[in-house]
Amino acid sequence: MDVSSDAPTADIPEADENELSTEATAHRSLDRAVARSAEIEADLVRDAGAYRVLTGDRPTGRLHLGHYLGTLANRVRLQDLGVQTMLLVADYQVITDRDDAGPIAQRVRDLVTDYLAMGIDPGRTTIFAHSAVPALNQLMLPFLSLVTDSELRRNPTVKAELEASGGRPMSGLLLTYPVHQAADILFCKANLVPVGKDQLPHLELTRVIARRFNERYAGGKTVFPAPDALLSQATNVLGVDGHKMSKSRHNTIDLAMTEDETAKQLKRAVTDSDRHITYEPERRPEVANLLLIAAEMTGRAPEEIAAEIGDGGGGGLKKLVTEAVNERLRPIRTRRRELEADPAVVEQVLAAGNARANEIADATLAEVRSAMDMVYTS
Repeated sequence: MDVSSDAPTADIPEADENELSTEATAHRSLDRAVARSAEIEADLVRDAGAYRVLTGDRPTGRLHLGHYLGTLANRVRLQDLGVQTMLLVADYQVITDRDDAGPIAQRVRDLVTDYLAMGIDPGRTTIFAHSAVPALNQLMLPFLSLVTDSELRRNPTVKAELEASGGRPMSGLLLTYPVHQAADILFCKANLVPVGKDQLPHLELTRVIARRFNERYAGGKTVFPAPDALLSQATNVLGVDGHKMSKSRHNTIDLAMTEDETAKQLKRAVTDSDRHITYEPERRPEVANLLLIAAEMTGRAPEEIAAEIGDGGGGGLKKLVTEAVNERLRPIRTRRRELEADPAVVEQVLAAGNARANEIADATLAEVRSAMDMVYTS
């Protein structure tokens, strides 16, 4: 096919300060997002059914304690409140920044197993995979027509990857990663996305794409909502080496670990030479991190736990944290072993979720084609 003789042109307006935040307007945008998120939290108790949430994970390895405290527990909370929840296994996004996706089929099954063990109910939450929903991914084409190259390169994730690449060419999938995220959110017309403050620029681009589609192709009719952020109050925990908990650093407490493996991993945890345990995050970050984990696992205050340990030193602290983590995760791990023994359950859940996601995506794509006057047959 020869397209060189009639190269397309597009007049795409650059986003103004009301669309994609510049550094000068970032603080105002953050303040607005915080205020709006607080309003939504209050409204969730009254009218949870008015919201549809899209969230998910890349299947790059087993989930760990950081995921549990950061996102998983909140997903169960939203589901139990009655929020319509779409939970994405973002398998296509694994290949945005790596040459090898690894044992992706097994990792997808592990991820779904962790979701179910955590308390995600497939009767109330739709669990589905990127690659199984063609219409979702097809939305990227019209969405890409609505953004510019410079807007994509200003996205913090893309910008950071470019700076860290050392001159290595960026894949087209990585450059358009923010648009793929917009397709994830908008295909199901999610109006609420749980994010951290650092992820707000991603959501801002999704909001821009929704507005531009409605204006350009739908004559101002609302085909896509501009989704709001539900800002996370998540606890950020460090790994056992004192750095951010990360699968690539092998410093995690995995949900799938045995109790003995958990104890062995926590024995490696960094503390300091002061035997008297105190909760001082600025002065003693590693000790404070372990106290925070124990607090989250037990529902107690970290200061109270520190006072209880007193002069017990790092050994006493690690023993208490190990007991707290194993106690809290015991029913989750028991459920996980049951699911591993019956892999057909995970496959059935994913098949049903994929079917539901395809119904939604097909309906959305049909609406998009109609708005774009691209329906040619009856």
